[in-house]
Amino acid sequence: MAPSRTPLSTVAVAASVVSGLLLLTGCGGSSAAEGGEDSGKLKVGVLFPGSLSDDGFMGSAYLGYQRAAKKHDGAVEFSKVEQVATADYEKALVRFATTSDLVISIGGQTDADVRNVAARFPQVKFAEIGGPADGKPLANLSLYDPQQAEAAFLSGAASALLSESGTVGFIGGAELPAIVNAAEEFSRGAEAADPGVKVLAPQYVGDFNDVAKAKQSALADFGAGADVLGQVLNLGHKGVAQAAGQRDGALIGGPIAHECGSDPAYAGYVETDIGAEIEYAVDHLVAGDWKAEAVHFGLTFAEPHNDIVLCDTADPAVGEKLDELKRKITAGEITTR
Repeated sequence: MAPSRTPLSTVAVAASVVSGLLLLTGCGGSSAAEGGEDSGKLKVGVLFPGSLSDDGFMGSAYLGYQRAAKKHDGAVEFSKVEQVATADYEKALVRFATTSDLVISIGGQTDADVRNVAARFPQVKFAEIGGPADGKPLANLSLYDPQQAEAAFLSGAASALLSESGTVGFIGGAELPAIVNAAEEFSRGAEAADPGVKVLAPQYVGDFNDVAKAKQSALADFGAGADVLGQVLNLGHKGVAQAAGQRDGALIGGPIAHECGSDPAYAGYVETDIGAEIEYAVDHLVAGDWKAEAVHFGLTFAEPHNDIVLCDTADPAVGEKLDELKRKITAGEITTR
């Protein structure tokens, strides 16, 4: 829920399209395009393709949305859409582009649509969070990389160090370039921590939020001998946790870390502050120095937003090894792609 005392123009997206227009409902204000008076504030619209309560990528991004709204209360009018069908990404982005100074899209699944819409609205600023790590900005489009590859590397290292069977696995949502790359970095991290570890071939559920399919994939990996799994999922991670509970296995959660012990299936969490990139974009918009750029966050950024938290680890050598790997990443001795 939006922070109290922060007047937001909160927009909800319906799943259907009527007369070629998205069904949008708003509260907390109206835009000039909808017949309301222009408030004179800067306007920021954010596309969340998934659920704000997914406890994953979208949830982490929404925490930053809330912080930015509170910080810039009185200067910026925020609006958002969530749980948007793939076919409606472009319509949602166009709607924002007609009413906003800055449009932010969350997730690499929006990459093609945000590039298309940004090219059609050159006077509007756009930012994409979580797109291809090697993507190129446009004249009015910034690309913010939360370094999921870096987080996956740490997840792989932790999985290998915590594994008793010597076998680990990775489960991703959609088979997007950034997620495929994360799977490769998971494997690299596992092998850096333990050269003798066996890393199963990655599995892609096809959907970040499908709990049942994620559980099925996790059960297959546990059945193949893995006892610790990494993942890049949204709601789907709940299915992995269910499978871990049934097979006496474990997973590395994230990007939001929870109190250890709240669910014994989680051996630890990789923390990736997706919302920090929303704050970054809005801060620069307000300061008047926003620019189209590619920014890589994470351990090598000025304010690191990646970390890993282990739960109930009796062996201090595990934490020491992870600290060593983090130091090497920060120092540039290890690079993730």
